[in-house]
Amino acid sequence: MLLTTLFSLPTTMALDVDDEGRMLVLYDGTGTRQVNEVAPDGTWRALTDLGDTCRGARFVPGSSRVVIEHDTGGDERGQLSLLDLDEPGLPTLTPLVHDAEYIHHLVAARTGRVLYTTNRRNGVDFDLVTHDLSTGRDTVLYDEGGWVMAVDPSPDDKWVVLSKASTPANSMQLLLVETSSRTVTELTPEDAHNDQGAVAWLPDSSAFLVSTNADRDRMALRRYDVVDATWSDVLVDDARDLAGWPSPNGEHLLVAMLEDGEVELALHRLEDGSLIAPLELPAGGVAALSMATPDPIWSSDGAFAAITYNSPVTPPTVYRFVPGGELTPVRPVEVPVELQHPESLRVPSFDGEQVPVFVFRPTAPDLGSTVVHVHGGPEGAALRMWSPIIAALAGEGHTVVVPNVRGSAGYGKRWYTLDDRQLRLDSVKDLAAINAWLPTIGGDPARAALWGGSYGGYMVLAGVSFQPDLWAAGVDIVGIASLVTFLENTSDYRRSMREREYGYLATDREFLESASPLSRVDDIRAPLFVIHGANDPRVPLSEAEQITAALTKRGVPCQLLVYPDEGHGLAKLKNRLDAYPQAFSFLREHLV
Repeated sequence: MLLTTLFSLPTTMALDVDDEGRMLVLYDGTGTRQVNEVAPDGTWRALTDLGDTCRGARFVPGSSRVVIEHDTGGDERGQLSLLDLDEPGLPTLTPLVHDAEYIHHLVAARTGRVLYTTNRRNGVDFDLVTHDLSTGRDTVLYDEGGWVMAVDPSPDDKWVVLSKASTPANSMQLLLVETSSRTVTELTPEDAHNDQGAVAWLPDSSAFLVSTNADRDRMALRRYDVVDATWSDVLVDDARDLAGWPSPNGEHLLVAMLEDGEVELALHRLEDGSLIAPLELPAGGVAALSMATPDPIWSSDGAFAAITYNSPVTPPTVYRFVPGGELTPVRPVEVPVELQHPESLRVPSFDGEQVPVFVFRPTAPDLGSTVVHVHGGPEGAALRMWSPIIAALAGEGHTVVVPNVRGSAGYGKRWYTLDDRQLRLDSVKDLAAINAWLPTIGGDPARAALWGGSYGGYMVLAGVSFQPDLWAAGVDIVGIASLVTFLENTSDYRRSMREREYGYLATDREFLESASPLSRVDDIRAPLFVIHGANDPRVPLSEAEQITAALTKRGVPCQLLVYPDEGHGLAKLKNRLDAYPQAFSFLREHLV
């Protein structure tokens, strides 16, 4: 089965590079993502063999140790452990910072110290902590509240940039912490409608670069100088989102450019930002600027960068890039079948907006059916990325339409704000527009199904409940059935951030109920296939249970698969190979 073949292909993602040129990578060839070491000569060594997924790893400079972040059963409560590279064979993991009730997110490792964020103070707010490896003592650097999403310490360790969720939807506030005094400076207003992306310091710690859409529609690359507290533009492109990473030797700037779901990389001069040359990565894919793809990582001497790249025809693969020299995959993966890049089209919606969609044509005899595959988020994006599910659906004979409905990132600030709060159902109307548009690509609106995970799962349920005449079936993976019960039961640390996007329980309950698929469950006629992880910290299992119970009571065909060792989605190969073939059979039954 094509689905099994594609899911069984191993993927790699870069995590860290040390002073000797060794890499740490995530490798899932054993069925879960585990940490491997790649020596400069290309030799591989497995460092972990856990039953669950590893979430991150860093070399500890000046030592033979590595710090690992891992969770249990997809609960996303990261725990930190140490291993010693000098130990022969598979190193033993020694607990470093463990408390199973709380999250410990690995930020960085310095000589003798580890930086991490944690919500253990109250289960809600995230503090920044440095852990002394010799004494075991924790020192809190920031504890002023909020969800700290990203942290970047300066090379001289005098400063730390924090990116914290702010009041407007899909907005982040930048803070600068002076580590010795713990003085916090607000670099951007808390109430500004700005997103902040990748942060990267200059080698001398005098300034940092950040990807931001402050005062503009697209993400530009800007510079903040610490000494004189001034901002300046480095690179601006009105049609593309930009991010950049300076080399530690001060010579180069690696720039990522996102347009219409594709990311291109180019090498620039750090001194003046001028272009040297584009990187010759395979066309039509993604490297950086994606939650699913790590940012490029420079070696400490700037001699090379570890770049994770993937595309609809290439599994995630780590490349070693030498400026002015070679760009080579660390472990090439041969895909045994010919896959396709999508067409990029636009769909006119109810109000004249144009919805970007990617269309994957059938690579097997055309069944005349269509699967609309909706991404999560809601402020996520459908990018030109590796997806065994999309490729295998096309391999079954379905046409696959992958939309970036309003609210999606990657098409500017204006586009991703068009579904905020009371505009929520406008994004669902985009689904109806796609259904009506299907005949223009040879599709049959009566034989169209919805497939989506997380917020995409909400869109599946919203489609079949608010548009019951349009959809023949739905596959809902870790989706939201009721915006009210979702907000009531999601993890405490997530609630405030999700309320700013969907609406507040205290003031918007009536609207939240009206926009919930569960409120229209009596209208649902399409058969439903539901997949959920029992340990999901984002969308509780109760969301899947209540929608399937209501449909079963009404006699609507409905099937629920629950995996006791998974969280927000299926991370383990064995579970993917159990659930997704069943979902494919379900679609064949109801579409063909």
